[in-house]
Amino acid sequence: MEKIILGIDPGTNIMGYGLLKVKDNKPLMITMGVIDLRNFGDGYLKLGHIFERVTGIIDEWLPDEMAIEAPFFGKNVQSMLKLGRAQGVAIAAAIHHGVPIHEYAPMKIKMALTGNGNASKEQVAGMLQRLLNLKEQDMTKFMDATDALGAAYCHYMQMGRPESPAHYRGWKDFINKNQDKVSKRKQ
Repeated sequence: MEKIILGIDPGTNIMGYGLLKVKDNKPLMITMGVIDLRNFGDGYLKLGHIFERVTGIIDEWLPDEMAIEAPFFGKNVQSMLKLGRAQGVAIAAAIHHGVPIHEYAPMKIKMALTGNGNASKEQVAGMLQRLLNLKEQDMTKFMDATDALGAAYCHYMQMGRPESPAHYRGWKDFINKNQDKVSKRKQ
């Protein structure tokens, strides 16, 4: 089975994107880059450009799914509002094209790639370089692009691995909550 995953790292100045092709359950990078919004003074023009560019990427690569990084909660409410709008417009472009959307918290993406939810952007980029066998020239100076590729890779790792609705604090907790699944030893 072949699948293309579009990863998006929302931003109001630089928005990252990355595309993975999954073939025979092996991920391969197709491309990654950024949508540069720094030359747009008006916030609404930025949003329009995001919609046009994400639509263009979807039209060109025909992704099967989109993985987008959820905005993190900061102290500046205005920045959060702007970031949420940028994310919403990217999501609207995917909805417009019938592309299913999966949202991942930044910590979940970092944890999936590095095993550390507080990993730096450089650590995420380095791990992607190793996992996908990327050469130095494949990398970009914009960490937003590697963050977007990280979202796509995180989604790849989640495919076929449904999360259990139950959460356990360890083996004792699992045993206590699943007595019917535990065999009793005679002593």
